[in-house]
Amino acid sequence: MIKLLDFYADWCGPCKVMAPVFEEIEGEYAGKVEFQKVDVESESDMASDFGIMSIPTFVIVKDDKEIDRKVGAMPKEMLKDWLNSHIK
Repeated sequence: MIKLLDFYADWCGPCKVMAPVFEEIEGEYAGKVEFQKVDVESESDMASDFGIMSIPTFVIVKDDKEIDRKVGAMPKEMLKDWLNSHIK
């Protein structure tokens, strides 16, 4: 199973826009994708390990390895299309 990481911060405007989108698709992909929100301030070591330079950043991980990432806010359908391209 793949994992989708959402690197965000509470003060980030685009992150706030993406939060409900992330929650909506989390329900739609239950059992297919594991979702994890990562606050870059409280989990700065993890953000550093992934080389996060801008937020929001979405990272797809499979077998503990990054396989793709997208930076910035995007429409729900674009996020779903991207996610679908990695579900086997």
